[in-house]
Parts: sequence; C-alpha cells; structure tokens
Amino acid sequence: MSHVLVVEDESAIAELISINLRHAGYEVTIAATADQAQAAVDRVLPDLVLVDWMLPGQSGLQLARRWRGEARTREIPIIMLTARNEEADKIAGLDAGADDYLTKPFSPKELLARMRAVLRRKAPEALDSPVEVAGLKLDPATRRVTRRVDDELREVKMGPTEFRLLHFLMTHPERVHSRAQLLDRVWGDHVFIEERTVDVHVKRLREALAPVQCSALIETVRGAGYRMTQQLGSVAA
Repeated sequence: MSHVLVVEDESAIAELISINLRHAGYEVTIAATADQAQAAVDRVLPDLVLVDWMLPGQSGLQLARRWRGEARTREIPIIMLTARNEEADKIAGLDAGADDYLTKPFSPKELLARMRAVLRRKAPEALDSPVEVAGLKLDPATRRVTRRVDDELREVKMGPTEFRLLHFLMTHPERVHSRAQLLDRVWGDHVFIEERTVDVHVKRLREALAPVQCSALIETVRGAGYRMTQQLGSVAA
C-alpha cells in the first residue's frame, strides 16, 4: 500500500481527494499547511506527495524546492495541484521540482492515472541495479552484500529471505513498513504466514549485519513496524 501525503488547505477538496485515494487502495495523510506537510515528511517519508500551489505561510512551490534540495527528500515524487493554468506557471512548478502538474478542476480518474504514471517513472529503473546505504552495498545480480570495515572489504553472509528483506529495505530507505506490508512486498501476498515471522527474519538480518557494524541500520518503530535508516549511530530496538 503506497502512502500519499495530500497538502491542501481547502478541507473539502482535501477530503474529496482523500476519499478517492483510499478507495483506490492508498494510505493517505492530509496536511493543510506547509509546516504540517514538513512535519509529516519528517515523521515518515511518503511514497508520493500531492501539493497545492497556494498554501498558508509557504507555497507548494517553495516546499517542492526545499524537498528537492535535501538528500533525504530529494527523490520523493511530487505532483502539484493548482488552479493556475498558464504555461509560465506550469514551467515554474516543474522547474521547482514537481514531477507532474495538474490543474483544477480535475477528475479523480485523471489524478489516479497521473499518480500511477509518476510512481512508475520513480520506481527503481532496474531491480538488478546495485544499491548502497551507509557504506553497505548490495548487488542483486551477484547476490553479494559487502561493506568495507577497517580498510578490509567484508562480505555479509545471509539467507535468501534475509537478502530479499534487506534489498527491499535498502531500496525504500527512511520509510516505515508494517509487518503486513513487508509480508506482502517481500514474501508475496499469496504466502500465508504469521506477521511474527517478519520479526524472526529481521532478527536474523540484524545478526548477519552485526559483523560489518550495520545492524543499527534496521530500526524498530514501535507500534508501526520497521525502517532502514540511512545513517549509522542509532541503536536498533
């Protein structure tokens, strides 16, 4: 389930968008101001942001520029929603970092289609592309996980399930994933196993990462699930 942040100060419009997105299977958070939107992003990185141009205090344009300028939020997909339909406005929105620009009024079907298109474009270009977080490198093509410790390149040994779990977490850093979401994305929704199974494999994954000093990358978010942080130094619960 993708998490969408809707940044819209008109409550009726925000609620209408929210209803349609939830019916389509999205998890939705609503923010009415730029400050609320920033606070929501600071808590949990959304999979996509729908942001109105005109907001109290700070514009959606300024928000987009800020997020594109910070490493943690640089890759968030952003669709700008606005009544401004001049070509110069669209160019300004796209130049600020928006991935798409939708003028009001718009149909829910068009919005959902634009969202799907943006999410497809923002998905990893190739599942076989190597990924790296905090010096930890995973190469799906060779199925190797390595990290340099004290000038020595060390290979991390782990089982196939832990490898898939690590790959998913590394390609979705800083996002909180519930046990149900991890079961769906790592094991597949056709597999009927208990959610506590996730805890067992997370424990095994942390144990595998301990020799290369990376177990703390896998954080427990109490009452929510698990997250891979991009910075070492925190302690895994």
